[in-house]
Amino acid sequence: MAINWSEFLAVASLHLLAVVSPGPDFAVTTRYSMSFGRRVGRWVALGIGCGVLVHVTYSVLGVSLLIHRYDTLYGALLWVGAGYFLWLSWQAFQSQPKTGAPPQHDRTTQLVSFRKAFGVGFLTNALNVKATLFFLALFTTIIHPQTLTNVKIGYGVYMAIITVIWFTLLATLITWQPFYRRLWVYSHWVDRGMGLLLFALAAKLIIDGVLVINDRVSVVSMVY
Repeated sequence: MAINWSEFLAVASLHLLAVVSPGPDFAVTTRYSMSFGRRVGRWVALGIGCGVLVHVTYSVLGVSLLIHRYDTLYGALLWVGAGYFLWLSWQAFQSQPKTGAPPQHDRTTQLVSFRKAFGVGFLTNALNVKATLFFLALFTTIIHPQTLTNVKIGYGVYMAIITVIWFTLLATLITWQPFYRRLWVYSHWVDRGMGLLLFALAAKLIIDGVLVINDRVSVVSMVY
C-alpha cells in the first residue's frame, strides 16, 4: 500500500485543526465528563471517533457528493442535526447545582451508562452536517482521485483514532482531580455554557438549512 506522505501530512494537519476547534464534540465531551466522570467522558470520546467513520465511509463511496448536490436533502440533514443539538442543549440547560463529592473514576455504579455515553458521542459527530462538508472538501480537494481506496480507508481510520485520542485526553484533563474538585461545585454552569454553545450551533444549522433551501427555490423559480 503506497502512501503519498505529502498528501497524508496535509490530511493529518487539516484534521487536527478541525478536531481541536470548539464544536459539538467538544461540548458533549466536556459536559458528560464534568457531570458523570472520566470514564463516561472517555466512552463519549470513543463514540465520537466511531462517528468519524460514518463520514469517512460515505465520503469514500461518493455519497457526500450526492448530499451536497441536492439542496433539499442537504437542508433536511442540516435540520436533523440541528434538532439533535437542540435536544442536547435542552438537557444541558436542565443541569442543577451539584452537592456532595464529584464522581469517583473507579466507581462501579454509573449515573450514565457507557452505552448511552457512547451513543451520545456517536450521534453528535455522525449528525454534524458541518463535518460532512469538511470530509467532502478533504476527499475531493486534498486527497487525489487516483489515491487507492484502501489508502483512503487508512486515512479515515487514522482520523478516527486521533479523534478518540484527542477527546479522551480532553476528558482526562478536565477531570484531573485537583482541578475537578474545585470546578465540581460550578459544573452546572459549565453544563449550561456547553448548552448555550450547542444551542448556537443548532441555530446556525437551522439558518443554513433555510438559506440552502431558499436558494434552491429561487433558482427553480427563475428557471420556470
